[in-house]
Amino acid sequence: MRILILGGTTEARRLAQALAGRRDLAVTLSLAGRTAAPAAQPVPFRIGGFGGAQGLADYLSEQRIDALIDATHPYAAIISGNAATAAISTGVRLLALRRPPWTAVAGDRWTEVADVAAAARALAETPRCVFLALGRKDLAPFAAAPWHHYLVRSVDPVDPPLAVPNAIYVTGRGPFDEAADRALLEEHRIEVVVAKNSGGAATYGKIAAARGLGLPVIMPRRPVLPQVPAVERVEDAVAWLDHALAP
Repeated sequence: MRILILGGTTEARRLAQALAGRRDLAVTLSLAGRTAAPAAQPVPFRIGGFGGAQGLADYLSEQRIDALIDATHPYAAIISGNAATAAISTGVRLLALRRPPWTAVAGDRWTEVADVAAAARALAETPRCVFLALGRKDLAPFAAAPWHHYLVRSVDPVDPPLAVPNAIYVTGRGPFDEAADRALLEEHRIEVVVAKNSGGAATYGKIAAARGLGLPVIMPRRPVLPQVPAVERVEDAVAWLDHALAP
């Protein structure tokens, strides 16, 4: 049976690892190519987009894919939509592996906004030291608020840099623990954090660190994703595959 995993997340890599030794499955992991040097993967993988929903549908048909698993980032609404459309048009079975969002606990100071542009506006006009824990492609709206001092963390270097006079860049690949992120926030005298509600443990360190320091966190709202069969755990995705592909 041929399985295509739409990946780029810790869960996608863990699922690929769980399926790698299966002789009854031929697993391919698809990465969007947003990072220059992807982490090592346990199964064969491809890099790059498909050319929209029709391109993905063509790939599913040409490669005779039996099941498609959407394990992309919770904010990757376009590819999730393309996956749902392609699965319908080809009749390929589809499952979404979606990590649940973080939920606020005592001490959290979260402000949820509509999107990244709204997050930039929410910083207001008083200059502040801001930690941007977003993807490189989400930074442009902050050029409209150049009076802030920005600390930007990304997997790969930001090129071109953000069009503001005061920005510091650090690179790193998660997981990030609370102690390290707290030290980072303190070192740069951060006053507010801007981060997506990605869920999971790998990037929660900054959220816990902000709570410990009493810092506000501005969060762009998660996009609405297609209504398809979905699970939250890798183990449940494996169980779904076993059931869906049983003779």
